[in-house]
Amino acid sequence: MLRTVLFIALSVCTTQLLAAEHVIEQKDKQFSKKVLKVKVGDTVEFKNVDAIAHNIFSLSDAKSFDLGSFPQGQSKKVTFDAAGKVEVECSIHPNMKMVIEVEK
Repeated sequence: MLRTVLFIALSVCTTQLLAAEHVIEQKDKQFSKKVLKVKVGDTVEFKNVDAIAHNIFSLSDAKSFDLGSFPQGQSKKVTFDAAGKVEVECSIHPNMKMVIEVEK
């Protein structure tokens, strides 16, 4: 029993240590990348450097989220906990689109 608990604790700690953070900027009504590849457990920070507000969201099965509207200088983060293709858009600017490919 103790070995199982230790194994689970070590697995969780190792995954957290290996997780990476990525930054996607929003500027000129565009994302700084059209495609981003990340691993399960990684976090993406959506940073608004545009002079206007953006509302970043995804309705994808792999990760559904809505970060709400946020202005220049603010950022919001999303951690990806399952593999799959995540289509990301801005609800204010429908031409702002990108894909995050989450791999195991």
